[in-house]
Amino acid sequence: MRSARYWLVIWMMSVTALVLHERGDVDSVPPSRPLREFPMIIGTRSATDITMDSETLQTLGKGDFLNRLYQPLPPAPGGAIPASTDARAAIGLFVGYFPTQRTGQSIHSPQNCLPGAGWTFLSSWVTDLTNATGQKYQVKEYLITDGTSTQEVLYWYQMHGRVIAGDYAAKLYTVADSIRYGRTDAALVRIITPVEPGEDRLESRARAVSFAEQIAPLLPAYVPN
Repeated sequence: MRSARYWLVIWMMSVTALVLHERGDVDSVPPSRPLREFPMIIGTRSATDITMDSETLQTLGKGDFLNRLYQPLPPAPGGAIPASTDARAAIGLFVGYFPTQRTGQSIHSPQNCLPGAGWTFLSSWVTDLTNATGQKYQVKEYLITDGTSTQEVLYWYQMHGRVIAGDYAAKLYTVADSIRYGRTDAALVRIITPVEPGEDRLESRARAVSFAEQIAPLLPAYVPN
């Protein structure tokens, strides 16, 4: 027997499809900068772009994607090599911006993508972050493993000036905003960093949270409010 949660998702997707069909074939999409222009240096980290293969891009659908690994900047010549795991650990950043979610186009939740890539969820909850103005907002937080490594994951949906932690809430806002504003554009933002050998899990979490709070003020230029 299908769960109530399953039928709720089916209902929301059906309502979304009906509303978008009734509004016509064209969304209102505000201008924004391409994600390739997102800063390569964030704080004390510099980025390397990670190429996504054609199969992955086909699965994701039509959108603008950023997939990078932010590594700590190397020490100055003659400087000491950092001993702490935080100063050596990398942070992965994925941003997928979808200008429209019509005709079956929708954002793939990490709750579905990560298990498909071989990851198992060890824990899951919602956590509070604080933006540059001191306002709190919530993001989804996971601890995952593939049997050989453990990773800390933060993700959220960025939509029309909102930060949304829940998959279902994001779908409901998509329906509401398509009616009010003629907009279905949204982005998924995912941050992932390893729990290094010998590292306390709270250290990796603090690293991910700090990075999230650094990039949050930058996102509206690439994901329009």
